[in-house]
Amino acid sequence: MALAGRRDAPEPPDFGILKRLARDQLVYLLEQLPGKKDLFIEADLMSPLDRIANVSILKQHDVDKLYKVETRPAPGASDQFCFLVRPRVRTMRFIADIVNADKMSGRSRKYKIIFSPQKFYACEMVLEEEGVFGDVTCDEWSFYLLPLDEDIISMELPEFFRDYFLEGDHRWINPVARALQLLNSLYGPFGKTYGIGRCAKMSYELWRDLEEESESEGQGRKPEIGHVFLMDRDTDYVTALCSQVVYEGLVDDTFRIKCGSVDFGPDVTSSDKSIKVLLNSQDKVFSQIRNEHFSSVFGFLSQKSRNLQAQYDRRRGMDIKQMKDFVSQELKGLKQEHRLLSLHIGACESIMKKKTKQDFQETIKAEHSLLEGFDVRESTSFIEEHIDRQVSPIESLRLMCLLSITENGLIPKDYRSLKTQYLQSYGPEHLLTFHNLKRIGLLTEQSAGETLTAVESKVSKLVTDRAAGKITDAFNSLARKSNFRAISKKLGLIPRLDGEYDLKMPRDMAYVFGGAYVPLSCKIIEQVLERRDWQGLEEVVRLLNGNEFSVSDSAVEDNPAWESQRIVLAVFLGGCTFSEIAALRFLGKERGCKFIFLTTAITNSARMMEAMIEAKA
Repeated sequence: MALAGRRDAPEPPDFGILKRLARDQLVYLLEQLPGKKDLFIEADLMSPLDRIANVSILKQHDVDKLYKVETRPAPGASDQFCFLVRPRVRTMRFIADIVNADKMSGRSRKYKIIFSPQKFYACEMVLEEEGVFGDVTCDEWSFYLLPLDEDIISMELPEFFRDYFLEGDHRWINPVARALQLLNSLYGPFGKTYGIGRCAKMSYELWRDLEEESESEGQGRKPEIGHVFLMDRDTDYVTALCSQVVYEGLVDDTFRIKCGSVDFGPDVTSSDKSIKVLLNSQDKVFSQIRNEHFSSVFGFLSQKSRNLQAQYDRRRGMDIKQMKDFVSQELKGLKQEHRLLSLHIGACESIMKKKTKQDFQETIKAEHSLLEGFDVRESTSFIEEHIDRQVSPIESLRLMCLLSITENGLIPKDYRSLKTQYLQSYGPEHLLTFHNLKRIGLLTEQSAGETLTAVESKVSKLVTDRAAGKITDAFNSLARKSNFRAISKKLGLIPRLDGEYDLKMPRDMAYVFGGAYVPLSCKIIEQVLERRDWQGLEEVVRLLNGNEFSVSDSAVEDNPAWESQRIVLAVFLGGCTFSEIAALRFLGKERGCKFIFLTTAITNSARMMEAMIEAKA
């Protein structure tokens, strides 16, 4: 798809049907256990479940009491227990303990386990080992996709990143393939699929196998999504490690957006209460500032505040009939907008206070130096100072990883020095964390003579070997290395500035990082879509360690009359940041197309670091 010239972007498909399908299937599974029952819910399924089926819907289907998994049932609990869980070994042991305790006390109950999104063989093995497999019935709630907004769908699998990229565990590839199959059956068939990364390739191949096995229902009808782009998170770690400066990203970094909503505490609400706020396009204030650089947000909010006051002031000259119309038609909406406006102003003030304490401007400056490859010594000293002051173990790790990836690994002297300082400052239990970061390629040490040129020539030889069918261990180890500086030059990720970058009227995707850097992931997507293939990007693909593909569906003609040809599904395997979402939304507006997002989970630098930490920081 050559991205079109600027025109209004098409409307995204209606993802409401995904919620309805998930709710209907859950209700069906609950009704298979007729009569009163107690429901045990896994902690990280509670928020997604709340978006699909609230407590009143569960009560309508004979759910009596709700428990969090790991909570022991009350003495007067129901004769039927239903467990809604992720397929985890520790959860199976908890369920087995309950069943065995009932057996010991002579209590007779029915037990049903509903796995989401699917059950794994290991879980059944644990139940068998514990001697309860014959006492429980097992089912699957195929809940793969949760729409967080009109253009964002999440699989809510934050463990995907660690499980796949660190542990090499492939078990979540099947749910990804099934999620793509579901989207294809509802909104496809897709015209063209592109991808880069080993996980992307495996997910695509399994999805195609599933399509061949099933009778595809979507064939022969008008598609709603034209193109799909699958990308592994390890293709671009740098973007995920950078500090977010668009409003939605800052809210996530500061308050933690969970399942599309955020808890604003007393410092935001100016009261002694916390408020849970749903952040999506239905929030009129948020939808206008979510993708803006933070420096533009205060100006917008103060202007909005003045406009709102002017609308309230209109009441003064009204007669009784006009006042009646105003109260019945406008007042409620104005009050709602006023409430949201005061919350977002409070959130901005809270962000400003917290970021000032963290020397945010200094951190951003150090990041920009790392991205550009200037003042590396100065940036290293800044990180050392960060560690010495014990600012935050997560923040210090993030900056070390950013230094490592942008420099293609740390020189041994720096690696040892930073590691020693970190362990002395935050505790020796973090030794395992360093092991994890090295394995995943986030914090590595250069070997002797491993200059950027030497690494590039090694990659070139290995790519040739691979083309000849010799996949060597050396190639696999090199896949952990970053070639950021070379990729950055080839794709022009650091904009050349003539004068000041205007953040209020951005000219490219770099605005999401203050004009200093275009997100690599977004640039790759833009380039491939413009070229309609990987042709001309061979050098970039080589530096990214390959596994790229592009496949057309011969049954779907590239019909420019179809609006779907201007709708692109961007799939991030291992997590997607709000900075990337904002950047692609900007690109979509500029090029007259619409990006919609499917991610295994929303991520940011803190979540990535936390996934690597073994010790409780």
